[in-house]
Amino acid sequence: MTVRRLIAPVWCSLLLLLPLVACGPDDTGGADPAAGAGVEVDAGGDLPDVPRPECPFTAAEVSEIVGQPMEDQGTCLFGDGRGVAALTVTTASPIAGEATYDYQRQQATAAYREVKDVDKGRKAYLAVKDIGGEAVVISDKGSFTVILSSFERIGASSGGYEPTLRKVLDALPL
Repeated sequence: MTVRRLIAPVWCSLLLLLPLVACGPDDTGGADPAAGAGVEVDAGGDLPDVPRPECPFTAAEVSEIVGQPMEDQGTCLFGDGRGVAALTVTTASPIAGEATYDYQRQQATAAYREVKDVDKGRKAYLAVKDIGGEAVVISDKGSFTVILSSFERIGASSGGYEPTLRKVLDALPL
């Protein structure tokens, strides 16, 4: 019963504050907002002076690294052609990578059996489990997130995904 009595006053308070928060102060100083602030941002949302790197690999290079034929399936996604094994690389600017690194590492600690720091770029880690692996590296040239999944041969090998992830990290243009 006490909760019901508190709901109405809380909602009324929020309704009174919402217009103040939503509108915010008028900081345009009378200037035309269409004139902009003079800074352009690319479609990726990164700062204009820090480009996002292109995909660092071809299907032939990925095939050599993982030890089996791989096909380019677009946007830095490489698959075995059977819909099972996949290697993906997501690229971002160094600034974007720095902004998400701690969160990614925390998520990897929860999702993977083992997470290790790696001596690559500014900072990097690799994470492995039986059916996949992930590596994230941030360098001056960009940020790279690599995900390997469902490779039968790699998963069955003695070192699992770690040696292959290290090969991928060594091949990145850092």
